[in-house]
Amino acid sequence: MADRPLRADARSNQERLLAVAGEAFAREGTQASLKAIAQQAGVGIGTLYRRFPTREALVEAVYRNELAHLCAASPELLRTLPPEVALPTWMERFIDFMATKQGMADVLRVVLLSEEDRLRTRDQLRAAIAVLLDAGASAGTLRTGADPNDVLMGLGGISLIAGQENQRGLATRLIGLLLHGVMATAVQDGAVHSGS
Repeated sequence: MADRPLRADARSNQERLLAVAGEAFAREGTQASLKAIAQQAGVGIGTLYRRFPTREALVEAVYRNELAHLCAASPELLRTLPPEVALPTWMERFIDFMATKQGMADVLRVVLLSEEDRLRTRDQLRAAIAVLLDAGASAGTLRTGADPNDVLMGLGGISLIAGQENQRGLATRLIGLLLHGVMATAVQDGAVHSGS
């Protein structure tokens, strides 16, 4: 079904619904109360159901919205931050995205069954990482030739470990270790050595 462009107020309501639902799903899983989500978003339950007729439709919309925001964040971050700061900022957002995704895993297995969906998601994430790595390589602050797929796989592992342990701080520490591998230079014993 082709979606008509939403009026500004309807678009604002939808964005609030998706943001609140994403937080609720990350915190409580997909069985979070839809009535509570609507209430917290400042809309009636009827508004929620008009836009998302099933729980599965809401879960899928939250997932796709979170993914779109995450991928769009790469160039946005680079407009205001140097690449070596934009990359870890994006990585932290990736961990938050994965926490939301894990909270929705039971329903996502149903609504995103196709291998094509999974491959498209990986391609979008790899492309977002490549933007950051390329900017850092051009600036001389990130290692030339770092593989976006390797970084994505590392981030995926970090999110799984941190999610199982329910330790956000652990994820941040592990991101620091991953970053060390893509930095162009490392300070060791007070001397700067070129990374390779």
